[in-house]
Amino acid sequence: MQFIEMSGKALQRVVSDDELHPNELAKLGLTDESVVRINRQGDIEMRRPDRWDIIGGLLGEFEERIKRETGLDWV
Repeated sequence: MQFIEMSGKALQRVVSDDELHPNELAKLGLTDESVVRINRQGDIEMRRPDRWDIIGGLLGEFEERIKRETGLDWV
């Protein structure tokens, strides 16, 4: 599976309100320093001390938003 990793702060800039509201992300434990990754299907996973947890998903044209924000490609 391929992912693009980013910080929680970067994720908050690319997520639209119809996907996940910032308050929802905060309740899930997301901070600016959190490490998150998104797969090609749009699943958002957050790094926990011992595992990755799926915390939500992106919709629509998320690939271009992610690449524009991070400057990264799928690995």
